[in-house]
Amino acid sequence: MITVTGVGLRFGDKKLFEDVNVKFTPGNCYGVIGANGAGKSTFLKILSGEIEPNEGYVSITPGERLAVLKQNHFEFDNYIVLDTVIMGHKRLYEIMKEKDALYQKEDFNEEDGMKASELEAEFAELDGWDAEVNAEKLLMGLGIKKDLHLKKMKELRGAEKVKVLLAQSLFGNPDILLLDEPTNHLDFKAINWLEEFLLDYKNTVIVVSHDRHFLNKVCTHMLDIDFGKAKLFVGNYDFWYESSQLALKLMKEQNKKKEEKIKELQSFIARFSSNASKAKQATSRKKLLDKITIEDIEPSSRRYPFVGFTPEREAGKDILTVDGISKTIDGVKVLNNISFTVNKGDKIIILGRNEIAKTVLFKILMGEMEPDEGTFKWGITTTQAYLPKDNSKYFEDVNLNLIDWLRQYSKEKSESFIRGFLGKMLFSGDEPLKMAKVLSGGEKVRCMFSKLMLSGANVLILDEPTNHLDLESIQAVNDGLIAFKGTVLFTSHDHKFIQTIANRVIEITSSGIFDKEIAFDDFLESEEIQNRIDKMYKE
Repeated sequence: MITVTGVGLRFGDKKLFEDVNVKFTPGNCYGVIGANGAGKSTFLKILSGEIEPNEGYVSITPGERLAVLKQNHFEFDNYIVLDTVIMGHKRLYEIMKEKDALYQKEDFNEEDGMKASELEAEFAELDGWDAEVNAEKLLMGLGIKKDLHLKKMKELRGAEKVKVLLAQSLFGNPDILLLDEPTNHLDFKAINWLEEFLLDYKNTVIVVSHDRHFLNKVCTHMLDIDFGKAKLFVGNYDFWYESSQLALKLMKEQNKKKEEKIKELQSFIARFSSNASKAKQATSRKKLLDKITIEDIEPSSRRYPFVGFTPEREAGKDILTVDGISKTIDGVKVLNNISFTVNKGDKIIILGRNEIAKTVLFKILMGEMEPDEGTFKWGITTTQAYLPKDNSKYFEDVNLNLIDWLRQYSKEKSESFIRGFLGKMLFSGDEPLKMAKVLSGGEKVRCMFSKLMLSGANVLILDEPTNHLDLESIQAVNDGLIAFKGTVLFTSHDHKFIQTIANRVIEITSSGIFDKEIAFDDFLESEEIQNRIDKMYKE
């Protein structure tokens, strides 16, 4: 168990936390949520002891081991993969190295023998004889093939390193597990494996994530960090979000009888409880939900931006035809004879192992890059708006405040109109007078969405639209794209975002494309896809 008592933290004049009191108990998974800059990652660093709070303290039950997902992807570059994983259990790894050193001594004496005997006993107690096998199981589960296990970390690609560091944090069944954005850079199969692993995990898990599907699947509680306070709620992310919206609705309905409100709450809880599976986390969550009273739910003070797209004109039937497009980048053929037709109302998720391929396809379709072979043709009634993955060119060397920056893309030039649009994206008061070039990553993306909303386009091309956004902004973009009546082509690694928006999947492979009108979850579960993914993992 890990207990936080009266914790407060300041950076200069900025108060990040104040009088935080919370207890994390075994058998539960806690999702830490909050707006960008609220201090979620900092809170995990306080729990791990990396940062000392100004006030209060963190205590861990004596004898319990805490493990943390390391963020420095180069820290273990000179170690082999298998050793890097086992190093997740510091004491076990120390014993292994100490034993090896003893047995290699040329003048091995009786005292060394006694020491070796003690180490062997502790080694066995820590399940040392199965350490390599257990490390291999974690690596294989996350998609790290066996031929990589004895390579040095510096020989691995970025995404592979992330998986090894994740395996390191999971190794040896730690009593308390701290995970900061564990799904970043993971493919969907690895995320699914991690979800199943955590669902069956008997100890304490505390996780920061922007992946709502992941938070919904594994969490029994949400810890909401807001305005320097931290409040614990029972349930997963969707339960927290929808219960806070229900609380807001009930609060506004002052004339509604308490009995009616209780009935509505019970119905709401029953709907969430019915989704519980047999897994330990979900079963625990169901028991906790059943105990909630109307006084336990509260409206959130969190502000949500508004994202809504209104096309200036309705597109005709002809949207886009792509015919035999190929493209080579730096000697690598990233697009190979790509052909497809986009229909009116399609909302297409573009998938593929090669991230560059998806971005290159979008750049070609937007006229920013020429294909080596093939052609494409937009319908004459279409208008396109593009959100690139890298938006730096829109902000670098731009000496404009937000009002003047957005005014460039608006037919209506009045300041009140522009301020109204910026207000929808939570730029209020003096914030629209900030210089565009000093914005954070999330603020830049919100500005880009304001630009897209002003475009009146009936086709949207979005390359990783949730990058840099907090959960509130992701929810707003998600809702806006569900409601959008036009056509969308987009890339994303956000499971829920894809599942709730896409009605068609196009996957770019080395030999061409897979193209099917299908829900994303059905796509992931289809036997054809599973066979191809399994083959890919073995290659």
